[in-house]
Amino acid sequence: MTVRNSRRHFLQTSAAIGAGLFVAPGSRGADQAAKSPNEKLNIGVVGPGGRGYSNLQGVSGQNVVAICDVDDRQAKQGWELCPKATKYRDYRRMLEKEKLDAIVVSTADHTHAHASITGMRQGLHCYCEKPLTHSVWEARLAARTAKEYHVATQMGTQIHAESNYRRVVEIIQSGAIGSVTKAYVWVGKGWGGGERPAAGEPIPKELDWDVWLGPAPWREYHSMYLPANWRRWWDFGNGTLGDMGCHYMDLVFWALGLRHPTTIAAEGPPVHPETAPLGMKVTWEFPAAGTQPACTLQWTDGNMLQTEYDGHKFGGAGVYFVGEKGSMFADYGSYKLFPEDKFKDFTPPPKTIPDSIGHYAEWIKACKEGTPTTCNFDYSGALTETVLLGTVAYRVGRKIEWDASNLVVTNAPEAAELIRRQYRNGWEL
Repeated sequence: MTVRNSRRHFLQTSAAIGAGLFVAPGSRGADQAAKSPNEKLNIGVVGPGGRGYSNLQGVSGQNVVAICDVDDRQAKQGWELCPKATKYRDYRRMLEKEKLDAIVVSTADHTHAHASITGMRQGLHCYCEKPLTHSVWEARLAARTAKEYHVATQMGTQIHAESNYRRVVEIIQSGAIGSVTKAYVWVGKGWGGGERPAAGEPIPKELDWDVWLGPAPWREYHSMYLPANWRRWWDFGNGTLGDMGCHYMDLVFWALGLRHPTTIAAEGPPVHPETAPLGMKVTWEFPAAGTQPACTLQWTDGNMLQTEYDGHKFGGAGVYFVGEKGSMFADYGSYKLFPEDKFKDFTPPPKTIPDSIGHYAEWIKACKEGTPTTCNFDYSGALTETVLLGTVAYRVGRKIEWDASNLVVTNAPEAAELIRRQYRNGWEL
């Protein structure tokens, strides 16, 4: 944290403690406890192309004062949307030079943590795409940093704000299908496979390859990595599970109030040192907590996809809850209860979860007023940890036992290098 931001943080926090108010450290001016709801945030956006363009659109009603992208080709659409924004290639320079309230991070997974945590350490509120981080240790650090600096955070699981997920959570928590002991999640994508290129290619003049690599190991540039295939490579992504796990497992986490698993087992083809598999099956075991009994959560993807449960055939992505009184299927926009005869006259319970004002609006309001967000880094950090532990178990090659308090796989010491990866010099956190 810079001296300027450290003093601002101290003054705002001290004033808030005296007044009994929440203080947003990223807010400008030591004499205000929070930004006025009508005052616009000064936002820096990192990664305005691809998925990042939707995030840029989501916050474009605020002051987008800076846009950073290592690839001019990817940034073009964002620059056109916000032509007054200052252009950067390196978010570290942007954070040094700009007076910001908040940062939006939509980079490749391997730079999520570095950009987000660097921004939060300067007192900036943070919105980051899913998965929150590339490694388990980074997810825990991101959550702790958000708490330490009292910043408003949101992970980009946008479907969390839609009404269908909320109604599913209400039905599960009402006890309509009884206590849930099993949940199944599946996604038909297959981000995996491939071999490292034998030789590199010339780096396009529009691309800063060194900054794109960031904390990852040095690799020769090759067009097969960009703009999306980086997800296949362990250096940069975590395959289909890393790409989609936070979206679909979010519903199970929310409905059942899950936090940290105790064991994780994974199945798939022989482990490739460079790339994720084209299909994988993972099973997490969770302990009982409160009224929620111990339960298991299973994931399948790609060519190991399982879409039939209890004789019911479903589509290419979804969630299936198994309770003592029935079962329930859900996807992004629909749900169905089983047995159908038993639930043909089912009346959903009264709404207990308010409709969202919008995933981006929720975060913007939190930045200004200190109100809560539903996908803050404490919640989404634990979700991301669980997702990524699936890839750890797969790469270790056996069922692992997880000590969440100490971030240790107790029965596989070799997993430590997967829990906390090494960074290139100059990119340490």
